[in-house]
Amino acid sequence: MRLTRFTDVALRVLMRLAVAEGTDPPTTREVADTMQVPYTHTAKVVARLQHLGLLDARRGRGGGLTLTTAGHSASIGALVRELEGTDDVVECEGSTPCPLRSACRLRGALRQAQDAFYATLDPITVTDLVAAPTGPLLLGIGSGPPQD
Repeated sequence: MRLTRFTDVALRVLMRLAVAEGTDPPTTREVADTMQVPYTHTAKVVARLQHLGLLDARRGRGGGLTLTTAGHSASIGALVRELEGTDDVVECEGSTPCPLRSACRLRGALRQAQDAFYATLDPITVTDLVAAPTGPLLLGIGSGPPQD
């Protein structure tokens, strides 16, 4: 299974915001630059995450992005399910139905593998993802050279 770029960026945005606590909230542009993702793509991700209640976005002076309580404790499995969907890994019915669909064992095996993938991610939270050594590394990304 392969995650879409959208889901990848969403997870990285949440991780970056999880370590931003206690600092000035970063803007969408700052997060995009830090994570080396196009601003327009990041803005779409931020809008979706805000809609899901995982982050707050405030405009103007003193604004920026902050992770909500729900964002900190969000299950990675549930989030990936929400962003990726739970459709079958292979399409058996589409415009050209698979001739094996009435007796295929592959579809069931792939469904089991997909369920196992999500089950592995279910107990992991955003907070878990930014535990050391990841959190300190995230704080250092994009901060530039040390100031004297």
